[in-house]
Amino acid sequence: MSPPGAGTIAPVAKSNPGIFDLSRVTRAAGYSLAGVRAAWRDEAAFRQEAALACILLPLAWWLGRGWLEVAFLSASVLLVLIVELLNSAIEAVVDRISAEKHPLAGQAKDLGSAAVMGSLLLCALTWALALWHRFV
Repeated sequence: MSPPGAGTIAPVAKSNPGIFDLSRVTRAAGYSLAGVRAAWRDEAAFRQEAALACILLPLAWWLGRGWLEVAFLSASVLLVLIVELLNSAIEAVVDRISAEKHPLAGQAKDLGSAAVMGSLLLCALTWALALWHRFV
């Protein structure tokens, strides 16, 4: 019979650099920028939505009558970009797992696409209401 604890691996003490570990933050920012570059390079929809964002974000400052309207208009545009990035990530993972068609793979891609459509509709509704409020 072996003594208690035999065969177990002792936990390794981790150094805790604390909340303000700038090297970790710098690495994370680099990974994030690499993701945005990959989306720009490989995803036509992301490029189209980013081009639209370059027009709509400055326009939000002109259209919004206060900081809250500007925030809602800007957030609705940025939400589209965020959801598109997540959709692209889902598609990449599904494509990486297998090239064969599978109902769940198709469902995952369809759900991601539906999320993008929902964010686009929310953006359109937000902008339509802001335009209505400003000009009607």
